Amino acid sequence: MKSPAHRTRDIERQAGYLNREHCTPPPPRTGSDTMWFIRDSCGIACGIITWLLVFYAEFVVVFVMLLPAKNVAYSLFNGVLFNGLAFLALASHAKAMCTDPGAVPKGNATKEFIESLQLKPGQVVYKCPKCCSIKPDRAHHCSVCKRCIKKMDHHCPWVNNCVGENNQKYFVLFTMYIALISFHALIMAAFHFVFCFEEDWAKCSNFSPPATVILLILLCFEGLLFLIFTAVMFGTQVHSICTDETGIEQLKKEERKWAKKSKWMNMKVVFGHPFSIAWLSPFATPDHGKADVYQYIV
Repeated sequence: MKSPAHRTRDIERQAGYLNREHCTPPPPRTGSDTMWFIRDSCGIACGIITWLLVFYAEFVVVFVMLLPAKNVAYSLFNGVLFNGLAFLALASHAKAMCTDPGAVPKGNATKEFIESLQLKPGQVVYKCPKCCSIKPDRAHHCSVCKRCIKKMDHHCPWVNNCVGENNQKYFVLFTMYIALISFHALIMAAFHFVFCFEEDWAKCSNFSPPATVILLILLCFEGLLFLIFTAVMFGTQVHSICTDETGIEQLKKEERKWAKKSKWMNMKVVFGHPFSIAWLSPFATPDHGKADVYQYIV
């Protein structure tokens, strides 16, 4: 009997599937297509909306709440903190969107390539019939990216990309920083409401009182919505990393064939080895070091 995981894959042992007309080698990559970007209209629209919402929060925080404040130290501290977190959030979003999540080379399931692997007798390889590639363990095909992605967790339209082996760190940082700026904006909005109720509404903002109220209410609605969404997503991602089981593997209840590692080692696999402040930076590429990405049970 085959396990559920095996039934979801195509076992590549039949010569008919290895004919050249079924799987042709991929075209060589040129300098114009080295950047990873998914041309999906829905994903692009969601990405643009994400940036616009952050810019809206930036506008309300700076021009409605901080600049009219009488306490310069309060405005300076919160302005630097909010803008710094917003910058890191957008940088993490850009990295998550434009980083190859771990795509398997397309069209490499040719007879010549499989023969070059020098497989042992009885050893099985898997082929994706959709992108004609040799599918490594823990890889799944994404219908939006049209590629097999290593350790694919899910496809997220908000970053217009899959969350996989190579960009999960940036996605986790994106959710964390969005949750932080949402919480920070809600705290500042609450203080501003209290200040405006105690003082004259005309003096607590450069805008008219009705416009100020509307802008603050919209900011609170946006902040609360994104705080809940990104905090939950951040928690599920950290749990997935610690248990070393992707969202798709949990959903499909796939048989665990890889070695079990400690939670701390699993964190190092995603964020880099050893632990450092670079874990919090979207500009630092994870250095796995001693943390092997794949340790399979043979």
